[in-house]
Amino acid sequence: MYNCIGMATKTDVIVSTNPGDNYSLLGKVQVSTEKQIIAAVANAKKAAVIWKNLGVAGRHGYIEKIITAIAERKDEIAQLVTQEMGMPITQSLLDVDGACEYATWYMNNCATYLAPEISHTDAKSVVHTVYYEPIGVIAVITPWNFPISNFVWGVIQNLVVGNTVVFKHSEEVVLFGKLLDEIMDSCKLPDGVFNQVYGGGSVGDTLVHQDIDGIWFTGSTKIGKYLYQVGAEKFIKVLLELGGSAPGVIFEDADVDSVLESIYGAKFTNCGQVCDGLKRLIVHESRLTEVVEKMKNLIEKKTVGKPDDGKTDIGPLVAQRQLDLLKDQYDDALAKGACVVTGGKEPKGLQGAYFEPTLLTNITKDMKVWKEEVFGPVLPIISFSTFEEAIDLANDTVYGLGSYVFTKDTKKAQEFAMRIQAGMVSTNNAYYLTPSSPFGGYKMSGLGREHGKYGFHELTQVKVVASEK
Repeated sequence: MYNCIGMATKTDVIVSTNPGDNYSLLGKVQVSTEKQIIAAVANAKKAAVIWKNLGVAGRHGYIEKIITAIAERKDEIAQLVTQEMGMPITQSLLDVDGACEYATWYMNNCATYLAPEISHTDAKSVVHTVYYEPIGVIAVITPWNFPISNFVWGVIQNLVVGNTVVFKHSEEVVLFGKLLDEIMDSCKLPDGVFNQVYGGGSVGDTLVHQDIDGIWFTGSTKIGKYLYQVGAEKFIKVLLELGGSAPGVIFEDADVDSVLESIYGAKFTNCGQVCDGLKRLIVHESRLTEVVEKMKNLIEKKTVGKPDDGKTDIGPLVAQRQLDLLKDQYDDALAKGACVVTGGKEPKGLQGAYFEPTLLTNITKDMKVWKEEVFGPVLPIISFSTFEEAIDLANDTVYGLGSYVFTKDTKKAQEFAMRIQAGMVSTNNAYYLTPSSPFGGYKMSGLGREHGKYGFHELTQVKVVASEK
């Protein structure tokens, strides 16, 4: 929980360790003091008018420099991500490419979606014009699971529309934060446009209680609800992208062989540490045995290993605390009668936050693996008999971020999409994640949407001006 207790002193540091190499020391970073946080917000305030007045065209060149700098340091970024939070190197490299793709789309399409719009004209020659203006200073707080993409989604979206930013990355990736500072400094943005502070919950809490104009947060629902209260007290806009427990529903007519890799990727990418990843597999009873056996065979062919090895498919979790949480959820399931199809152990020969990719059956709804978000490589599988039962099981969660449906019947897929309580739906091998489409969820999965025109509008003030022709 965020709190104001124990703010940093000159001796406070965050120690960064490698979860894929027995938590070996990578480095240390000084925690930001309250004085530094206050100064960062003040700098952002001073820069807000300058950055806004540059307009979309004036900001374009700076954003282009950032994208170029990220692309030029792709290998360095990916290697540091792999060391600091354990993402397999092949996935880290792809994440840098994806981050650049999103940033480029923001840069190239912002002018279109932020252009003034005519909303009304009348016989008296009165014209109403709608303008989208920056909000001001935004506190951007991101998690560790996709360090470069989370930075781009939170910071670059805001910079493109004209907001200035005070940024806090997760304390799990503080060395990566230092690298981002190097990259941003090399781009020579106007002073105060981008500012970064370092630390854990207390630093984030101090930041959001400063004179900011908005909060952009990706992380846990617990912290998101707290930040929503902070925003309410300050009466500022709060954009929240929170937890998820996405269902994947396999209907009786699904072409299982053609979607196995999609199911595997949706669940086990980044060791299952994906907010909108598939976390509960719901299978028609007539296909259950087949699906379980084929998923088992697929998973057992994957390589669990050190994340810096290009042959590794599944690396470690981010930290010991994440491993402990996953093991608690797993042990709870076993105590309540779950059956282990494959996995369920810490692999031999690897030291760090490793856990085998695991399939569980005989799932009941009182188990933590069903009720909670499982942020790791453990997949519970449950069966259903009717469409209504499938919908009820899919919606049996406090979350509503991603969802997945597997069927050859387009009408069935459409009905599922209309009735699922989730912000995003993937059908078979068609995925919903693009920079032009909205990203966000229902229920406890957050408030607001990112990306596309939807994300731009979330980060702006809307103003209408009535004038005579």
